[in-house]
Amino acid sequence: MAEMMTTDIRAIMDRTPFDVAAVADLRELLNRDPSRYRTLRDAVATIREREKKEPRPDSPLRLGVGEVLLGRYAAGLEHLKKGGDQGMACYFRGIAQENLQHFLDAAESFAQAAKQGYDARNSELKRAGALRRAGKVDEARKILAAQQKAGASSAEFHFQEGCLLAASGELALASAEFEMVLAIDKDHNGALFELAYINDIHGNDDTALDLYKRCTERPPVPLAAWINLGILYEDEMRFRDAENCYRNVLAHEPNHPRARLFFKDCQASKGMYYDEEAEKGYSVLKQLHEIPTTDFELSVRSRNCLRKMNIRTLGDLTRTTEAALLASKNFGETSLAEIKQMMAAKGLRLGMALEGAERGGLHDHRMEPPQEVAPEVQALLSKPISDMNFSVRARKCMTKLDIQTLGDLVKRTGDELLECKNFGVTSLNEVREKLKEFNIKLRND
Repeated sequence: MAEMMTTDIRAIMDRTPFDVAAVADLRELLNRDPSRYRTLRDAVATIREREKKEPRPDSPLRLGVGEVLLGRYAAGLEHLKKGGDQGMACYFRGIAQENLQHFLDAAESFAQAAKQGYDARNSELKRAGALRRAGKVDEARKILAAQQKAGASSAEFHFQEGCLLAASGELALASAEFEMVLAIDKDHNGALFELAYINDIHGNDDTALDLYKRCTERPPVPLAAWINLGILYEDEMRFRDAENCYRNVLAHEPNHPRARLFFKDCQASKGMYYDEEAEKGYSVLKQLHEIPTTDFELSVRSRNCLRKMNIRTLGDLTRTTEAALLASKNFGETSLAEIKQMMAAKGLRLGMALEGAERGGLHDHRMEPPQEVAPEVQALLSKPISDMNFSVRARKCMTKLDIQTLGDLVKRTGDELLECKNFGVTSLNEVREKLKEFNIKLRND
């Protein structure tokens, strides 16, 4: 359940011992649902505040790992330097150093991690990558040759092989290696970026755009992915999307020269229809949408219902209807009135995003850029639920949730459907079986 996953993120960060198994569980949850990175940020902030009042010996390690997973490498490295020389600290120190372009230091950290037995095979492969980026290509090749038999089925092995081939100019062979990486691990950020870049330089803009977007879905994101994605958006005259990309770079590195230059150029390019007052209004609205519902004094029942429905911010509530809330188990008119009063105090209302009330009629779903969908896929997602021969119970529940098409349905998770009154596991299995016929799934399945 969504609630359990949120609890797990915090529990894992506080788990004793904070070891290999804890980090593996943490990464699994984050990979399963990237939105949980917000919970990780909150958990890291909580540990940081606790450390000021009540220092603990293992807090630097917890903070260092958390910061590195969030892509905040400089902060992570400072904590990990205080975390001792155990394998985990060395490994994550290597990741931070590599991303800060301290490649020889990273290679040494990965070597120490391997010696201490922390994911030794992967640590050695990471060391090869750091040495390659430091210009020691022959040493990197020797490490990969030694790992070839044991690492043939490893995503990281094929990634490092692909990087060596790309550095040698053998882009076709490198692409094949990166495709193998994604067949093993579809969310491998390094392979997504490298494959996107190869398609980018060959002029395959649509493929490159899709791969860059996938690369930016899960932190930590290579800053170059944001830059290159922004450039492609500019080529398509999608200046707002491009600006958001450059903002993401500047949020991590405020003095990044290319991001600052491209950001200014992007603003100048859209100057002919730039409305400063509207832009300010949009920024304020965006900030309002990002306010967590936990910041408000709500009843326990309301808080629990919102958590189970995966509603975490005011923005989520603007994309939720009254009917959808009332369809949730244990959510009644009293809770609804409480939520409406809370939103009215901020000048918002339930369902306003669905009416196109944001930004002069633009529909904004979680502030994401619009997605390009092939005509045949669009036709499938537009198929009405009424044509699907669902049971009466399943249809009634979907009506309560304002699910009218297959596209509406696949945006929901199984947990969200189960929250609807009278919708049980039997109905959920029915939905999943029906979607399987069209080779599509519920979100997060």
